[in-house]
Amino acid sequence: MGTMQHYSSLILVLLCLFNTPFMEALNGGFSVEIIHRDSSRSPFYNLTETHFQRVSNAVRRSINRANHLEKSFVSGNTVEATVAPDDGGAYLLNYSIGTPPFQLYGIVDTGSGLVWQQCQPCKRCFNQTTPIFNLSKSNTYKTLPCSSAICKSVKDTFCNPNNDQNCGYYIDYADGSYSQGDISVDTLTFGSINGCVKFPNIVIGCGRKNAVSFEKGKGSGIVGFGGGPVSLISQLSSSIEAKFSYCLVPMLSQSSKLNFGDAAVVSGDGTVSTPIVPQNPKVFYHLTLEALSVQNNRIEFGRSSSKSDSTEGNIIIDSGSTLSVLPDDVYSKLESAVANVVKLERAKDPLKQLNLCYKSRLEKLDAPIITAHFRGADVKLNAINTFLQVDDEIVCLAFFSSPKLAIFGNVAQQNFLVGYDLQKKTVSFKPTDCAKQ
Repeated sequence: MGTMQHYSSLILVLLCLFNTPFMEALNGGFSVEIIHRDSSRSPFYNLTETHFQRVSNAVRRSINRANHLEKSFVSGNTVEATVAPDDGGAYLLNYSIGTPPFQLYGIVDTGSGLVWQQCQPCKRCFNQTTPIFNLSKSNTYKTLPCSSAICKSVKDTFCNPNNDQNCGYYIDYADGSYSQGDISVDTLTFGSINGCVKFPNIVIGCGRKNAVSFEKGKGSGIVGFGGGPVSLISQLSSSIEAKFSYCLVPMLSQSSKLNFGDAAVVSGDGTVSTPIVPQNPKVFYHLTLEALSVQNNRIEFGRSSSKSDSTEGNIIIDSGSTLSVLPDDVYSKLESAVANVVKLERAKDPLKQLNLCYKSRLEKLDAPIITAHFRGADVKLNAINTFLQVDDEIVCLAFFSSPKLAIFGNVAQQNFLVGYDLQKKTVSFKPTDCAKQ
């Protein structure tokens, strides 16, 4: 990201922190930045790592995420928090909680239904290198009682044993990590492109007893963008007309844009839309993928492995997964179809994680267009959506196989404006140069 853009973002944050008048009216919606967790602006950024080590980390997280999800699908476990926080997303949102606003970096997760962060005073906090929110310093922080409708609607809540009037939560992750604390409300503030936007009484989880495997403890928590009654999107729904969209720039480059309300509408030439299919786990957005095409070779996508006889909702769209995941039989056919077309020298993945690799540079790769045939929406994927540069002269197909799971990951979504309209229950795609958004 350019230096001037970086300073503009910093000035917006400072204005919010110093209580500049807030933009209450949301006419036209609003937009905020999101940054890749491995970019130079991220608190996760490790100066000693090479670019390709960061790519390797993103691939590893994506595979771990898929493995955790697959276990929960196979077991029939529909608990909201099945994915370990360290695998929980690829993008970070800079936002503030409390009055005066306290700046945080949360992992944006379309597979989570709660906004939570570590809070002081805490009984056990993991070693977070960014400052921890001190709830006692916020004039607008309030705990919720167990009798509240919100407490009763959120999964995994309980009455705090030290104070049976307070609503507590406990999230248990697949890797043994957990977060426990109070279900509370406070003011959430965004530094948007047009100024500061605040939302009072947003339900948050205030984690006061946590054992979480964030890399080196730099993340402050999760911003749930999935379904469920207290995800950020559900809570903002009436203000943003249940619409959000994002435009993801190529991996590890400049910041991407996240839009809400009228600013999130995806329309115009090239826009295609497909239905969101209600399905468990409800926090994820399930779509129906009918087939994949490599040139004229059409590979039918059968029923969802997690359902007995239905093709409805057979794939999850997930901004938190780097790679796309396909059932074993579909992946095998896709790999063969691509290998039949690409006539370059084969190579081995130095990461030892991806199967189909070639000696090439991504910008020189003459890759076939792979069309994802969603119900009612054909999405044409270019090389930037289907291959990853994993070493100086090696590219690999950015898909891998799983017995029971299908995910449309964020590499496949790069340079598309992807819009979610939760009133119409659709996801829309529009080819876009996201760096110019």
